Amino acid sequence: MERTEYNLIVIGGGPAGLAAAVAAYDAGERSILILERDTRLGGILNQCIHNGFGLHTFQEELTGPEYAQRFADQVTERGIECRLDTMVMSIGQGSDGRKEVMAVNEKEGLLLLKTKALVLAMGCRERSRGALNIPGFRPAGIFSAGTAQRLVNIEGYLPGRRVVILGSGDIGLIMARRMTLEGAKVLVCAELMPYSGGLKRNIVQCLDDFGIPLKLSHTVVRIEGKERVEGVVLAEVGPDRKPIPGTEEHYDCDTLLLSVGLLPENELTVGLGAEISRVTNGPVVNESLETSVPGVFAAGNVLHVHDLVDYVSEEAKLAGESAAAYIAACSAAGGNTSGERTVSAAAKMGVPVEIAGGIRYTVPGFVNPEKVRRWLKFRFRVGDVMTNRKVVLYIDGEPVLTKKRRVMAPGEMEELVLTKKVLDAHPGMKTLALQIEEDKG
Repeated sequence: MERTEYNLIVIGGGPAGLAAAVAAYDAGERSILILERDTRLGGILNQCIHNGFGLHTFQEELTGPEYAQRFADQVTERGIECRLDTMVMSIGQGSDGRKEVMAVNEKEGLLLLKTKALVLAMGCRERSRGALNIPGFRPAGIFSAGTAQRLVNIEGYLPGRRVVILGSGDIGLIMARRMTLEGAKVLVCAELMPYSGGLKRNIVQCLDDFGIPLKLSHTVVRIEGKERVEGVVLAEVGPDRKPIPGTEEHYDCDTLLLSVGLLPENELTVGLGAEISRVTNGPVVNESLETSVPGVFAAGNVLHVHDLVDYVSEEAKLAGESAAAYIAACSAAGGNTSGERTVSAAAKMGVPVEIAGGIRYTVPGFVNPEKVRRWLKFRFRVGDVMTNRKVVLYIDGEPVLTKKRRVMAPGEMEELVLTKKVLDAHPGMKTLALQIEEDKG
């Protein structure tokens, strides 16, 4: 008979879920289950056959499948239980304080699993055409960049021969190169914003190196064709993001790839009642990456969209360690898992992190100084391209940390590391603020 009770359940077998499970095991927890809806571990990395992964984590350059396999091997070596091809339907709170996970798979049917703690690692999904309100019919030949990546790299199909890409996210940039290498002609990459949403290195390596033009402040205003895409019309947009009449330009193409943003897969998180950030669409978390629901932790793209998978793994390691510590604390308290906070009491998660100067959000959003073990790493994004700035961290109005940045852009995540020593020098901390200021030095 299959087990139905665990100390820790990790939802998602991608890079975040694997790293969290390994970290929890190494922290002393042995009762762990990974639930993955795909037929193999690794998540989206299995279709990312380009290199550039692992430089921070393994100090060598790996492809996506190679990076995923490193962590999958660690899971296997530790004997951590995994259930593949298993879809989680809902998460609830039992009367005994434990979490209840409803899942289903072909072999066992409907499952009700109980656990003391959860790590949410469901990743993210792509924004679809339906969210863009582009006029036109619904012909064949319109794909999200991730779908096209799977078709080319795993299924062995070429989606089209003449391609226009809307959006300059990293997946779209990488697919511009990939489609070119497969023999397709990528005509243009259009971006609604006046700056790219991807990493600078991807713009250089995937567009510039192949002579593919990037048109900023442009968008698709019309898709032509009924049965199959026959062309698209681009137009320049003004500061209000609305098309400027008279700037339309037609491109003959048979394929339109969309790389217009990623959204955290948070239906389960919302169903559980966790507090959600209006900026990231991911859960609000504290220094331990714990959500407003006690014992529920989140890491990776389900929390906020990352640039590098190495940062996902680093973040997930903290979530796994924190989950193991939570379970140990519950055991020491006689098995009580009800926690001290209520689902809606996000304000009780610690001192809120105030932001200003163009910072859109920061993770974590709350800090309990006494619970920081070694250091506290803030990750955040800015809302516009900025030059000659400094990021300043204030505790109770006193600047305690400053980091100068020559250039900051929305497409690249920023980070600031606060040491435990600095926190300990400010006992009874009441306010914590992170803001960007002009660097006049």
